[in-house]
Amino acid sequence: MSRRLCFALDLVDDAALIAEYEARHRPGAVWPGVMAHIYAQGFEAMEIWRTADRLVMIADVADDFPRAVTPPPENAAWEDLMWKFQKPLAHAAAGEKWVPMQRIFSLDER
Repeated sequence: MSRRLCFALDLVDDAALIAEYEARHRPGAVWPGVMAHIYAQGFEAMEIWRTADRLVMIADVADDFPRAVTPPPENAAWEDLMWKFQKPLAHAAAGEKWVPMQRIFSLDER
């Protein structure tokens, strides 16, 4: 069984940086070790959607998410690189990137 989570994050409002960010997330572009770590944490499916400089991540995760797994060495380098493009939401905790969102409506729940 899995559950769905959503997260939000903003990008630096710069067209060239946004284009580069998207290019780094095209199929095959995310570093293999980073991809393996995403799965190891319990992500079963993930999509990132964008409008202007706002990102929304929709993730289906395992019931035991987040799993405590040691990230590979390249994970820190990837995260450092991503900070070039990303900026935290105004209400994010210090150092927090992706802020969990709260579901407020479901069409299935009438």
